[in-house]
Amino acid sequence: MSLIPIRPGGQGGPRNSAQPAADTERRDAARNRELLLRAARGLIEECGAAGLTMAALAQRAGVGKGTVFRRFGSRAGLMMTLLSDAEAAFQGRFMFGPPPLGPGAEPLERLIAFGVERIAWVLEFGELARAAEESPYNRFDVPAAVLWRRHLEMLLREAGVTADPWLMAASLSATLEPERLLHAVEAHNLAPERLAGSWRDLVTRVVRGA
Repeated sequence: MSLIPIRPGGQGGPRNSAQPAADTERRDAARNRELLLRAARGLIEECGAAGLTMAALAQRAGVGKGTVFRRFGSRAGLMMTLLSDAEAAFQGRFMFGPPPLGPGAEPLERLIAFGVERIAWVLEFGELARAAEESPYNRFDVPAAVLWRRHLEMLLREAGVTADPWLMAASLSATLEPERLLHAVEAHNLAPERLAGSWRDLVTRVVRGA
């Protein structure tokens, strides 16, 4: 199984006589994309995610604002692109990494580890994730989000949960949403350890109650 980025790239087509020119265009596009992403990361380091606007990025990169919109579609699209590497790394850990997050541990152990890791991920990348969640699609239906909800469903089934595991996985995933977790930390001063402990208690009750 391959990793699923938050924002998938374009697909390659069949080669033809115009392929060298197309290859050059793709290389140029990839280079320009990386320049824009590097400029975006610099703005985030200086001003936080709130300071990363399409206009600010265009000014920093020395391009027209239309170029930025053509490349990323929207501010949410830009945020999703910036998150893709971090999301792919998270996927790699829960799909292929060592236990208890990866294969080899009991389902309950993996469920606990998943939530603890996801909470840590949100606390590191949550400002970007919150900015990317400007539409219901970005929040619930991007392939990466669907993948890890299915992962939760699989672990629930393996743990013996039979009471609508699909809906239970969706309910559990709601407790890991960036907006909720960041609000808990920023508005209520909750420590990450308390969030992780609450997740551990929740999934343990769900599994043992089954």
